[in-house]
Amino acid sequence: MQENWKRVIEEYEALEKDLQTPMESQKLQKLSKRLSLIQEPYQKITKHLENQKRIEENQSLLKDKELGDLAKEEIGILEEENEKLENEIYDLLNPKNPDDSKDVIIEIRAGTGGDEAALFAGDLTRMYFKFAENKGFSTEIFDKNETEDGGIKDISFAMRGNDVYGQLKFESGVHRVQRIPKTESKGRLHTSAATVFIYPEHDEDELEIPANDIKMETFRSSGPGGQSVNTTDSAVRLTHIPTGITVSCQDEKSQHKNKERAMSILISRIIEKKKEEELQEQGEERRSKIRSGDRSEKIRTWNFPQDRLTDHRIKKNFFGLKDFLAGNLDKVIEELRKADN
Repeated sequence: MQENWKRVIEEYEALEKDLQTPMESQKLQKLSKRLSLIQEPYQKITKHLENQKRIEENQSLLKDKELGDLAKEEIGILEEENEKLENEIYDLLNPKNPDDSKDVIIEIRAGTGGDEAALFAGDLTRMYFKFAENKGFSTEIFDKNETEDGGIKDISFAMRGNDVYGQLKFESGVHRVQRIPKTESKGRLHTSAATVFIYPEHDEDELEIPANDIKMETFRSSGPGGQSVNTTDSAVRLTHIPTGITVSCQDEKSQHKNKERAMSILISRIIEKKKEEELQEQGEERRSKIRSGDRSEKIRTWNFPQDRLTDHRIKKNFFGLKDFLAGNLDKVIEELRKADN
């Protein structure tokens, strides 16, 4: 933190010095704009450092019989002010991602591991629904394919509330599980995986798609094990021809409603794909390893025998899987936020 502050001070003072020398108007405008941009954090940082110096001066007076009580009182006031300044400086130097306040679409798919992967995908799905319940968020299922034993092949659903993407944006990637499946008679440890993909839910007016770019198909919705649960072709599959992105929605009995939901997901996925491509063009150094959203990247291992959750991006272990699966993810989310910042 102090290194960041030092860089702001050095840059501000260098800009002030540069602006005292004659230069062409275009460069003057550019430097003035930059100075204006970092002026507020510079002022708050220098105020914080002044307060810290006064705190140290007062600490040397604490043992003084006459001035000790006054020094202690002033230290308390200055420390309280500095705590507030630290938060303000942090917000100024780490501007919030505008997408953080958005609702999200969550897609979970069983990966390698057969039936056990589907059961684990079901565990992750229930975990995120419990997380939503704990936070007071609402959920809306778009599409779900279950197995006969209660597992989930794939599911897509929305989660809506305050700062949802800001809290869940680090969850995208491959979640690996190590445990003894219920069906394992010899007690052998199995490794399987499920993929989680979380992205902001965008409004339809954020992207205009030509009608010719979308291929629409209808089919009958199915239940666990692929059995038909609807006698009409109410389920909808939309394909964006230029990108090949395909979205299915079958949770509603109305074809119109399913199409509306599928279009919402399709638009959000196209926008996220474009963002990712832009970041790749700008260079790998501009991409956050934590927030990559790369569904092929193994981000987390759930080790049931050792009751351990390992996040491989920050190389940190957490214990108490039962608590995490109950939707209590704040501890992990906070550590990821710190590392990302």
